Amino acid sequence: MSPNTSSQNSVRLAVIVGSTRKDRIAPVVSDWFTARARERADFDVDVIDLADADLPHILESPDENGVHPSQAVRDFAQRVDRADVFAVITPEYNRGYPASLKQAIDSVYTEFHAKPVGFISYSGGATGGVRAVEQLRTVFAELHTVTLRDGVILPSVYEAFDEEGQPRDAEAVNGAAKQLLDQMLWWADAMRAARAKSPYTA
Repeated sequence: MSPNTSSQNSVRLAVIVGSTRKDRIAPVVSDWFTARARERADFDVDVIDLADADLPHILESPDENGVHPSQAVRDFAQRVDRADVFAVITPEYNRGYPASLKQAIDSVYTEFHAKPVGFISYSGGATGGVRAVEQLRTVFAELHTVTLRDGVILPSVYEAFDEEGQPRDAEAVNGAAKQLLDQMLWWADAMRAARAKSPYTA
């Protein structure tokens, strides 16, 4: 099986790109991480770029049947529901994560339940986005997810990639990505089996 060929047993990985800021570096980070995931036959990758999701600015509640009024939210909810595991790519803005990411998270609820979440964070300074991730952990706890301890941290992100979008410290950065993907695979397999055996209730 080729690295980009998925199968029925592949883990469905949704990569959520959290930044919607103009002139963002998020696509560079996303392209690099997504390429690492697509090299592996055990992941079926879906990139959900919030800059393209067109989610409504005013949050809406689903009807009595759980259907969202907005087609954009219905599409987003369907992709979240389909996923077995999430990789959240987030910058750190003013010691926190972007409002666009909180808006997207708050748009859906049960679709996130009983699934693992990993983080790839970055900042222009030395922190690498760790403060944004710590805040996101508390948010995702409310969604009944399991957040992974290890992640990818990218400090001084504007100097971290070369002109071709490859990490300058490739050994360390690609190694961190592999470790995160390995852990995502383990948790996704375990939690998918558990959901199949007994539906999760919250």
